Amino acid sequence: MTNQQSTIDRQFPQSAFRIPQCLAAFGLTALLVACAGSAGRTTPSGALVDLSHDYSAETVFWPTAEPFKLEKVADGMTPQGYYYAANNFATSEHGGTHLDAPIHFARDHWAVDQIPLDRLVGDAVVVDVTKASSSQPDYRVGTADFTAWEQDNGEIPGGAIVLIKTGYSTFWPDAARYLGTAERGEGAVAKLHFPGLHQDAARWLAETRKINALGIDTASIDYGQSTLYESHRVLYERDIPAFENLTNLDQLPVRGAFVVALPMKIKGGSGAPLRAIAMLPSR
Repeated sequence: MTNQQSTIDRQFPQSAFRIPQCLAAFGLTALLVACAGSAGRTTPSGALVDLSHDYSAETVFWPTAEPFKLEKVADGMTPQGYYYAANNFATSEHGGTHLDAPIHFARDHWAVDQIPLDRLVGDAVVVDVTKASSSQPDYRVGTADFTAWEQDNGEIPGGAIVLIKTGYSTFWPDAARYLGTAERGEGAVAKLHFPGLHQDAARWLAETRKINALGIDTASIDYGQSTLYESHRVLYERDIPAFENLTNLDQLPVRGAFVVALPMKIKGGSGAPLRAIAMLPSR
């Protein structure tokens, strides 16, 4: 699915499906176990939105991470007369649209394969900080941003997936604008500039709103100039995973969408490539 095809209109009955029926319709059989425990919930029946960037030679990675590589193994007609294509690929865990597992910054906490599926699906709330982020590259999303959102939209529900929209996905894949520098290597880390989540707000979300996961359309949930990665540590010590380098958050309502974020299931992984989608409410 390309970015241009990120939103696909689906014709479903007007009434919302129960989760097991809906996910079966989308072929997301890996979630059936999780759905069984929440059969009373319903999901939206509108369009689908792709929240993931593709992986290619242009994919943005952390300056110290190995970039994505695709090695062509076969591409052509076989002696038997049929077409065959196959590739090898290699990638760092933490690049492109990816999942951060809690073990990334919290010893003995969940690795990628240990995260319960019900932490990777759920009702989304979208908090828009694009105005502040556009004038402050090092903006740190604070508790006040979330309480202001609640004044207009109601309290963030327990178990929600909170998505922070900074607007930085519009810079992708221009690393100089997206990260603040296109340089590579350890020395480039000090030159990173992009918005992120303040650690006090991370603690507030975890302790008072009991969220299931947090996503952002930048390279890290901590801002670019962070050296202690405190928001990572606050969330991951509480087994709250994160989704980084999301896109198309501008196509989601502030609330009412349902997110499905499934990573490559890497045993023992601290992170993994992520295919995330949102189901929108019917129009």
